[in-house]
Formats: sequence, C-alpha cells, structure tokens
Amino acid sequence: MEEYLIIIMRTLFLYIGITILFRLMGKREIGELSILDLVVFIMIAELAVVAIEDPKTPMLKQLLPMIILLGVQVLTAFISLKSERFRQVVDGQPTIIINKGKIDEAAMRKQRYNFDDLLLQLREKDVRDITEVDYAILESSGKLSVFTTESDREENDFTLPLVVDGAIQDGNLQVIGKDRNWLMSELKKNGYAKIDSISFCSFQNGSWFIDEKDEA
Repeated sequence: MEEYLIIIMRTLFLYIGITILFRLMGKREIGELSILDLVVFIMIAELAVVAIEDPKTPMLKQLLPMIILLGVQVLTAFISLKSERFRQVVDGQPTIIINKGKIDEAAMRKQRYNFDDLLLQLREKDVRDITEVDYAILESSGKLSVFTTESDREENDFTLPLVVDGAIQDGNLQVIGKDRNWLMSELKKNGYAKIDSISFCSFQNGSWFIDEKDEA
C-alpha cells in the first residue's frame, strides 16, 4: 500500500513539476514546435516515466536532468532570438511551393515534399482544384498556407517580410522581383537609413509596414 501511495505522490509531483517546466519554456502550439523543442519535450516525458517507475531513486536526482534540459531549451531559444542563421538551421524557414500558380518542383525536392503531400494538404484546405491556388507556402511547422486565386484579389495579397531582425530576406526580394538596391532606396525614402535598426519590414499591395527595434 505504501508503495502505491509513493507512486501516486511522485506522479502528482512530477505532473506539477513538468507543467511548470513547460510553462517556463514559453507558449508555443504543438504544431509550431522546433526540432529542439520536440526533442526536449520527448526526453522530459521519458524521464518522467522512469521517475514514476523507479520510486527508490531520490526525486531530486531524477528532476536534475529535466532542469538541465530546461536550461538547454531556454539557451537555444535565446540564441535563436539573437541569431537568424541559427534560427533558420533549427526552425527552418517558409518555402514557397506554388508561386503565382506555378509549382516549384525544385523547392519541393529541397524540402523532400512530394505531390501526395501537396494534394493532401490542399484537400485539407478545401481546395478542390490546384488551378485555384495562387500561392502555397510550406511553413517551417510543416503546415501549408494556401492563397487562392480570386478575380478581385490584388497581386501579392499576403505579408512577405523583406527585413526580419535587421536581416534582409533576399529570397523574398527575389519572389517580388526586386533586389537589395531597390529595398535600400525605398527604405531611405521612408526615413530609414539603417537596416539593423529595423525589427520587421514588409511590402504588401504597394504599402510598407516598418517597425523599428524596441520602438515604444
């Protein structure tokens, strides 16, 4: 009886402890977890199972690896926030699969994404005919964002970031047929001379959205 009571108490304690750990890791949907987040979550879950099944080992000794994993996750999240290159390696980046109604097979091969995957996710978006699709973007989470062709829709009717955390997004500039010189010229016209001072910049339907870092 005493052994069962210990298991119950350890289970409740670990439940509360892991909930606090996950809360400290920040708010992210399951579908938005990076590879590192997913690895940490799986390892913590496995450690919790071992801790419940092995009541003889001191709880602190079993909590220590979980706390270390929390530290690793917080550290990688901080590095990801500061480094775009690290963020792209860990989280990946969105890939345009269909551009102005044309399928980009090279982008699909690069992402190891086949036509079965594409058609499945289009059906999940209630798209019956691939000719209805103007743009389809494979997000870093694996989800497919779909923009259908509409007669009253203006071209490029979705937010395409050109600057993120002070870094120019050359791939997105290529999508809209522009280059860095054009971007720098337009930003100067809008009163922004330094790229590294810009937190986020997008150009959509002829309008600019520019947000400076730590702007009040």
